[in-house]
Amino acid sequence: MARQQFEIEDTDAARTLYGERDQHLRMLRDVFDVQVVAREGAVSISGNTGSVEAASRAFDLMQRRLCESHHLRLYEVEDILDAVARDPGFRDELRVDVRGGGYVTPRTKGQARYLRAIHDHDIVFSIGPAGTGKTYLAVAMALAALRAGEVKKIVLARPAVEAGEKLGFLPGDLREKVNPYLRPLYDALNDMLDFSQVQKYIARDVIEVVPMAFMRGRTLNRSFVILDEAQNSTIGQMKMFLTRLGQRSKGIITGDITQTDLPSGQMSGLRHAERILHGIRGIAFVRLERADIVRHRLVERIVEAYERNEQQHHGRAASAPAPEPDADEPAATDPNLDSGHTP
Repeated sequence: MARQQFEIEDTDAARTLYGERDQHLRMLRDVFDVQVVAREGAVSISGNTGSVEAASRAFDLMQRRLCESHHLRLYEVEDILDAVARDPGFRDELRVDVRGGGYVTPRTKGQARYLRAIHDHDIVFSIGPAGTGKTYLAVAMALAALRAGEVKKIVLARPAVEAGEKLGFLPGDLREKVNPYLRPLYDALNDMLDFSQVQKYIARDVIEVVPMAFMRGRTLNRSFVILDEAQNSTIGQMKMFLTRLGQRSKGIITGDITQTDLPSGQMSGLRHAERILHGIRGIAFVRLERADIVRHRLVERIVEAYERNEQQHHGRAASAPAPEPDADEPAATDPNLDSGHTP
């Protein structure tokens, strides 16, 4: 049985560090399976040696964060605990200041690589399964750039593929029709900023959340532009989006190419861009994997099960004999797969 004790003299700091009704300490206990006892002026962590070392490291990082920013928000505690649980040697060096001392921290090495790519490149494609933080971290970087004065505007776009030609049949005005498809972007904003601040930015057009189709014909200067769910864009839409970027702007494109809602046989603009834009200076492609999933722990297992099922399905399809083509009919071709096709 190992034990580590932390002395905390400032009662106000202790109250913030422990969280409302000791919520932060209970999370620390549950994540690392340790015993946590808080008494006046001290916190004691006990359990098996490895668990105590990891929990102590996480608690120390929580203290450092509080000392630097004078507050400690729930999402910051979650980030730190999850990052240390995944990598006991985690160092809280790469983080994003989204609200003046309110930090978002990458929880995996893949996420850290993603943030570095955004920092170093003007256009970044982030491709990976659901729950890997593709959109969340892009929004965090956008807010940090806005706070630092690097950009004057944030544009968040999404293709409303599911609506298609049926938008007119949905109730409400145009904004009410498309808002359901943009909800995940609002969720990320509201998670990092106060609701009133988000509304103020939107009212002043500092933050714009729009369907992808509304971007045609625009030039966005000094803007941080994020395209979410990009696997549902067509080749033409992707070209349109990428050519909207103006001077001193960044473009982040996120998507999961395994979850495309485009009509069968139509190539995703994200998959096409990955194929033709590799090697262009200033453009980075970051692949996030199942190990980077930071949602509920079951999500990683769900993604793994679907991937396994898909591999088994492809294996059976590959082993099946191919049908003989009709000699009187030419072979069908997909124009999107023609190597000479250009958007």
